[in-house]
Amino acid sequence: MTTDPTANHFVAAILEILEETFDTHHGLFLDGGDSMFETLAAVTAGEAPRPVSASCASIAAQVNHPAYYLDVLREELDTAKELESIDWKQAWTIGPVNDEEWTALVAAFRTAADRTMAVLRGVANWDEDAAFGAVAIAVHTAYHLGEIRQALCTIQNREQLREAESDSSAS
Repeated sequence: MTTDPTANHFVAAILEILEETFDTHHGLFLDGGDSMFETLAAVTAGEAPRPVSASCASIAAQVNHPAYYLDVLREELDTAKELESIDWKQAWTIGPVNDEEWTALVAAFRTAADRTMAVLRGVANWDEDAAFGAVAIAVHTAYHLGEIRQALCTIQNREQLREAESDSSAS
C-alpha cells in the first residue's frame, strides 16, 4: 500500500472487486456462487467450445482471452514497459477441448489470475499505469464473466429444450 490514504482506499477497493470477480463473494456486485471460477466449475468440456451463435465466441475462447489479457497486463505492470509482440487473435483461437484440455485451460486462467493478483498486491507505487491497469483488468474480466454466464445459460437452456422435446416425442 501507499502512504496516501486515498490511494489506499482505491487499492483496497480494486483488490476486493477482483477477488469477487475471481472467487470470493463480498456482495459488491455478484450474487454468491457467481464468481468466475465458481461459474467455470459448472462448465463441461462439451459446453466449453460451443458458441451460442455464429458471431459469438465460445466459452473456451471467453476463458482463453482474459487469461492471455491478464498475462499481458501483468507483464506490463511487472516490467513497467509496454510489450511489443501481443497476438490478440491467438487469444481467441481455440477449438474443441476434451476434459483434460478444458481442465488445463481453466487451470491456466487460474494461474494467470493468481499471478496477477500477486503483482497487484505488490505494487508499491500506484501511479497512473498501475491504476489504469488494475481497473482495466477488473472491468475486462467482469465483462468476460458476464459473457460466460450468458453463454452458459443459453447453452444449458438449449439442452433442456432438446431433452424436453425428445421426451415429448418419445411419449
